[in-house]
Formats: sequence, C-alpha cells, structure tokens
Amino acid sequence: MVDFFESLSEILFLDIETASGYESIDEVPERVREEWLKKEELLSKTDADYEPGSQYFERAGIYAEFGQVISVGVGYILLDRENELLTLRTKVFSAPSERELLEDFKALLEKKNWTLCAHNGKEFDFPYLSRRMLINGVSLPEPLQMAGKKPWEIRHLDTLELWKFGDYKHYTRLELLASIFDIPSSKDDLDGSQVNHTYHIEKDMEKINKYCLRDVEVTARVYLAMNPQPQPFTLEVIAIEE
Repeated sequence: MVDFFESLSEILFLDIETASGYESIDEVPERVREEWLKKEELLSKTDADYEPGSQYFERAGIYAEFGQVISVGVGYILLDRENELLTLRTKVFSAPSERELLEDFKALLEKKNWTLCAHNGKEFDFPYLSRRMLINGVSLPEPLQMAGKKPWEIRHLDTLELWKFGDYKHYTRLELLASIFDIPSSKDDLDGSQVNHTYHIEKDMEKINKYCLRDVEVTARVYLAMNPQPQPFTLEVIAIEE
C-alpha cells in the first residue's frame, strides 16, 4: 500500500487566475470579436435589454478562447516525519506576456512526474491551461496531455470531484469547503469576480498573485482534510520568491 504522506510529494497543487484577453471589446481583433458577440448573444438570450459587447469585460476571462492566464500558483508538500511536519512550498508564475508565463510553468511540469490537483481543475484549470498553451504555440507538457490515454493514466486530482462522491449534479465552492473544514479563507482582500478589474483597471498583479497563492494553500489544506490520517502532521507554508 502506498503511504499517504509519501505520495503527497508527487502532487502539485495549483490554481490559475484569468482575465479577459483585452480591456475593451473594441480592442478585440475583428474575427474574434464577431465570435464573442455570437457567444454573448446565446449567453444573454433571456435578457431582452442586453447591449452587444456589454458582457465582454465581466465574462470573457472565463473562456480560454477569449481570455488569458495571468497568474499560476503552485505548491508541493515536503515531509518531515521526525518532527511530524509537512511543509507546503508555494510559488507563483507571472510574466509580462502570457506565453512567457506558460513556458515557465511548462518547465516546472517537465521536471517531475507530477500529479496535478486543483479545485474544479478538471472542468476549468487543466483544460484552460492546455487551450491557452496551444493558442500561444506552446506544446503541452506530459501532465496535461490526455489524448490516447486511459482514464487511470491521467494524473489529475480534483477536490471538487472528490467531494462530489459521484453526485454529478452537485457543485461546491472551494470557499464553502474551507468554511466547513475551518480553513482560513483566501477571499480576505479579493475574490474571483474582482480579478478582471484588478488586472485591467487597477493593474495590481501583486494583489492577484497573493490571492492565487492563498487559493493554492486552501486547496492543499482541503485535500489534507479530505484524507484524515491517524498520525496528525502540522502544515507550514513557505513561499518561494525566486
């Protein structure tokens, strides 16, 4: 049987923050803008008063075809059995261009045979990263390659999926899981709905990166809470600055 604590060192916890590709719908290249307006019309079909292009700023960042990755936070756990200590080492990837950010992140994924773990990662983080890499001309690193693999060969963990226990109708926010497991919130200064404004208007990447890293920590703590062990370990967090 694989030791739970030993297996932790193989898991890369991650979270991504995304924003609309442009600050204004008017800046979007014409062909892409036309596609967005078609998509927006479908999204707004129950709203008789909607103005074409009015939802771009608030909603485009959700979709990889119209958004961009602006921050990737990661963390991995080191084990110190003697002192009953787990250390979560975290790092954030942020760069002047999305392509540079994704290439830096790809380099990390290629250093080790990682299992990726994110909250709602299978529906959002993993496919979003994969799509944006291809759009930016970056080949997919092995942990994000899914074509031709059997389900058990895909090393992806998702705390949302784990919490569903097979109930595919049920969605649970990371913040709710943090609340019920008494884990400190990551939403003190920022939440997901404010990221686009913080990026395009406030231009405060430091604030976004800190929020991203806090979500990585919360995800790791939720994963640990979902796997209670007879031997409790203390978790400390160390951010890697370089």
